[in-house]
Amino acid sequence: MNKSIKAAAVQFTIALGDIETNVAYATEKLRQLAREGVELAVLPEMWSCGFAYRELNNLAQRTPEVLEKIQALSAELSMVIVGSLPEPHGDKVFNTSYIMDRGRLAGSYRKMHLFGMMGEDRHLDRGDSVCLLDTSVGKIGAMICYDLRFPELARRLAVDGAEIIVVPGEWPKPREEHWRTLIRARAIENQLFVVAANTCGIVGKLDFFGSSLLVGPKGEILAEGGYENCEPTAILDPAEVTAWRQSINCFQDRRPECY
Repeated sequence: MNKSIKAAAVQFTIALGDIETNVAYATEKLRQLAREGVELAVLPEMWSCGFAYRELNNLAQRTPEVLEKIQALSAELSMVIVGSLPEPHGDKVFNTSYIMDRGRLAGSYRKMHLFGMMGEDRHLDRGDSVCLLDTSVGKIGAMICYDLRFPELARRLAVDGAEIIVVPGEWPKPREEHWRTLIRARAIENQLFVVAANTCGIVGKLDFFGSSLLVGPKGEILAEGGYENCEPTAILDPAEVTAWRQSINCFQDRRPECY
């Protein structure tokens, strides 16, 4: 990051299996955020359709169409847009986060850790590659939802130079405090920004609490969503990362040879 940017999390109730409704809603909100000067926007996990497992293979076939629309919107709005979608891959489906940088597909990340309690391991394939990208808003590291419970991934991204970690999520009740605590922990221990977008409301049989978060390098909550559709925003200032890392130099004091 060579300058401050305005970032946002786009929190909404995903219409299960309804790509048209979800794309229309996200498009409307992204346009609104662009008018407010937002340069980085993070959408929830599987935001185009949710975990509609019975239809997921067919829904995944429409992801290229969704990506084309978001890529064009990213160019039009001069915005970095992040969100995860079902990626078709032969007879498999990955939960993949795509990072669009002002009209360019900067890269993608396939969710590495699948959440067995919600059947992800039965319906999706695991990714096996870390994603760290140079973008117009800085160095972005990608994680998705359940990945938050694995600090090794966030630390790898930070050591490799991440300044912002983006986290699309579908994190349901009743584990709200886990969500808030883990996001803040990943920010504190790695001294960077985390922008995490959750869904909210009833999606299928699950109730989601929202509470999308933008967190600073000291773990301070810069902005937080409520329990309904909303778009919390915050200014991310790279000077805060630099100053805090100089104040408490955790990276210099690491002893990876011991662990």
